[in-house]
Amino acid sequence: MDIVIYTDGAARGNPGESASGYAVYDSGGRLIHKEAVYNGINTNNYAEYNAIIGALVWCKRNMEGRDVNIRLFSDSQLVVRQLNGEYRVRSERMRVMNTEVLELSKYFDSVSFGNLPRGDKMIASVDRDLNILLDSINVTDEENFK
Repeated sequence: MDIVIYTDGAARGNPGESASGYAVYDSGGRLIHKEAVYNGINTNNYAEYNAIIGALVWCKRNMEGRDVNIRLFSDSQLVVRQLNGEYRVRSERMRVMNTEVLELSKYFDSVSFGNLPRGDKMIASVDRDLNILLDSINVTDEENFK
């Protein structure tokens, strides 16, 4: 089974209010699952890694025992290059997340990591979900202070 995943992370401020999201598609381009989660105050790199981890965890739980090949795309050139071994991971916190992604990747026949520009329509769709989530968090927070 071939799967294509698009991920994105967002932080309003760096660090700031953050969210991670992903969308999983089958080889025919049909959406299988999508999710956006609130991370609290975190960095953009944390949000980017957390999106990838979330997507791979979901696939592991829902596709275990199947022959699965994953192509995962992110707009974070830094994270993709770190996962592909082209860049060193300097932060201990990100090193732990990087290792988690690589360990999760072992559950599948293959996982490749690619970079797409932020303007890519699939990445933009995940980004839209993150902004909706973060907007709802901010509205809720503002209402609590009134």
